[in-house]
Amino acid sequence: MISTVARGRPPAIPARSSSATSGLTTSTRLKTSVLMASSAKVQALVALLVASLAAQAVALPLSSKRQSISALSQSEIATFTPYTHYASAGYCKPATTLAWNCGANCQANPSFVPVASGGDSVVTQFWFVGYDPTLGEVIVSHQGTDPDEILPLLEDADIILEALDPSLFPGVSSSAHVHSGFAGSQSRSASEVLAAVQTALSKFGASKITVTGHSLGAAIGLIDSVFLHLQFPKAAIKFVGYGLPRVGNQEFANYVDSLPISVSHINNKEDLVPILPGRFLGFHHTSGEIHIQDSGAWLSCPGQDNTSDECIVGDVPNIFEGDTSFHDGPYNGVEIGC
Repeated sequence: MISTVARGRPPAIPARSSSATSGLTTSTRLKTSVLMASSAKVQALVALLVASLAAQAVALPLSSKRQSISALSQSEIATFTPYTHYASAGYCKPATTLAWNCGANCQANPSFVPVASGGDSVVTQFWFVGYDPTLGEVIVSHQGTDPDEILPLLEDADIILEALDPSLFPGVSSSAHVHSGFAGSQSRSASEVLAAVQTALSKFGASKITVTGHSLGAAIGLIDSVFLHLQFPKAAIKFVGYGLPRVGNQEFANYVDSLPISVSHINNKEDLVPILPGRFLGFHHTSGEIHIQDSGAWLSCPGQDNTSDECIVGDVPNIFEGDTSFHDGPYNGVEIGC
């Protein structure tokens, strides 16, 4: 668990190691936490569950939950695969993504032309920017982190929601708040990412930008998508995130939904991370959920936090129903990690 984050520059969020990890099961994690936690922390965990269950009592009517839930075709699922590899490559060291020799993830998108990369995986998450001539898009990818490292950031009842930095997000309402740690992570690479995207747009004459990432990288990527839209309002911007936690409050979710940004956040089976931080803490998902079923089918779930049991909120109604072993995939056969 983390303590209350002071306003201003948030502490660095620990980065995931470059090798894929499986993590402990949720049940093991919770048992260990309960044995070691103080009584105050145990009470906080119980309160988290109670509030999570209470939130289900105000679920949408079945007709609303089921409205327009539809299965993606195999050809539609396949269109996400290049972005899955780009998100996975976000875990690779900057030297390898700049040379585009990061192994299977780089080989999956062989025509990619890297422009810049950065981050140190300690203070600033890895990132890279380049151009995909096959897709005709500038690609931005951000490194994520291990489930073991991100869960304390998402479960702590002291999580702070803060307004976006007006110097980076001019004109955005001060009522649109985001997780302070996610905002800090995005801000630390914002200027370098912006310069690299500008270079790529100019060099390749591109007009499309796709931002991708997994876990923490997806959270950074969603905020980055808004940032880049404000900087390049004429560009067609798309966000594709995997295992995305809730990033901001209702006003932020509504604001993102109001923008001409194509948003897809893909959740794998009973992954725990996408239901955190809890709605009772004021967090809400944007629209654009795609939920991978146990059968392997991909379903498009309309609206924000759709509570159908075919979507993540209904499938994982509380923290005890989730399992972080699903967090890294597979996403159409791709396991996330470098």
